[in-house]
Amino acid sequence: MRSIYAKLVLWAVGVSVLSLVGFIATFWYLEEPHPGRRGFINGLMSLQLEGARRALADGGPDRLAAYLRTLNEDFRVEHHLVDRNGLDLVDGRDRSDDLARASSSPHPPAPRASGGQAAKLAVDDGPRLLVLIPRPPRWTTTLPYYLWIIVPVLGLLYALAVHLARPLLSLRRAVDRFGRGELSTRIGSQRRDEIGELARAFDLMAQRIESLMAAERRLIQDVSHELRSPLTRLGLAVRLGRDGGDCQKAMDRIKRETDRLSSLVDELLRLNSAEEDAASRGRDEVPLHDLLRSLVDDCAVEADAKRCRLELRVAAPATILGDLELVRRAVENVLRNAVRHSPADMPVEIDLRSDGSTATITIRDHGPGVPDDALTAVFKPFFRIEGDRSRSSGGVGLGLAIAERAVRLHDGAIAAANAHPGLQVNIRLPVVTSRDSSP
Repeated sequence: MRSIYAKLVLWAVGVSVLSLVGFIATFWYLEEPHPGRRGFINGLMSLQLEGARRALADGGPDRLAAYLRTLNEDFRVEHHLVDRNGLDLVDGRDRSDDLARASSSPHPPAPRASGGQAAKLAVDDGPRLLVLIPRPPRWTTTLPYYLWIIVPVLGLLYALAVHLARPLLSLRRAVDRFGRGELSTRIGSQRRDEIGELARAFDLMAQRIESLMAAERRLIQDVSHELRSPLTRLGLAVRLGRDGGDCQKAMDRIKRETDRLSSLVDELLRLNSAEEDAASRGRDEVPLHDLLRSLVDDCAVEADAKRCRLELRVAAPATILGDLELVRRAVENVLRNAVRHSPADMPVEIDLRSDGSTATITIRDHGPGVPDDALTAVFKPFFRIEGDRSRSSGGVGLGLAIAERAVRLHDGAIAAANAHPGLQVNIRLPVVTSRDSSP
């Protein structure tokens, strides 16, 4: 059986049947005589008989009547002291019929009386103690009065089944719609139990997948746009060469556009590498101060070509745990972007600081900066600022996007701000503590 709803309903029926059987067994046990209980009752009646005889001998019928009234109140049954012929020794009534029913055996097992009473007798030489016990109702008679309990029990169990099964059905329908491409499907559960947590986990997963799919669509659109222009120019250059035009100029154009396409493909591959699962990549200790010195040496040639200088300041060494290549690529992209937009004879400043838990790398150029409303957009793929930071700068708009995703995979943060003049980019990464670095 695969339906949780059917399982819960059958479970409810089983619990109800078990409760009913328990009722019947309990009634039967309480109604039927048992040897141990019978012996206890007979012993108790012998004590009561002795007390009644003593009361009769000490105070006559009045003292006996008071004693029997006390027994009746304490045990809620009728006690009578009779002689051998069934004559009541208190009021003189003839109780021979009750005596005959009770005297069928020396210790009768509570025989049934047609008048609704069971008679018990304590027998000894002399007067007898006759006890008339109200007959308890049989379980077959009283059980129907308890059957109403089954109705609310079944109702409550049915409500429990609906309470548990309905949200699961909603979740199944939501998953089905999401699988058919309705990426905006959400459950929006307000439950506080495990089912609610499952629904919220689905909503979070759906939101992330929708964001990733939207980002992928935008990326494909951007890539298509970026590829269209160089491919168009390549076609024009080829046509120019075939039509007898300046072949050298056409070849130069083909070379430039080919280099541009190659650069675009290389950047896309790097962007895809930055999207990889960080858990699948190796994690090693990366000394940021050594990494920055190495990158400054590597970028020195570009800085000399731009006639700008690189100034590195390390306030305190810092080591992080991560993928060396990804961290290098992130910082290098930001640094080369700063060199690309730095004016001649102006420095590009690289600072490293650490507060013991977070390392901060600050890279600042003295160029034109970016509009304030574009400070977050510069980290999106293919985003570029028209004007000073234009296509003529040579980039394809993926460097800062790669840096942002690489930093994010290392549980860090990256942000840009205008430094007036220039653009300042801050990269924050968690450092390795002594406990983290211990084996």
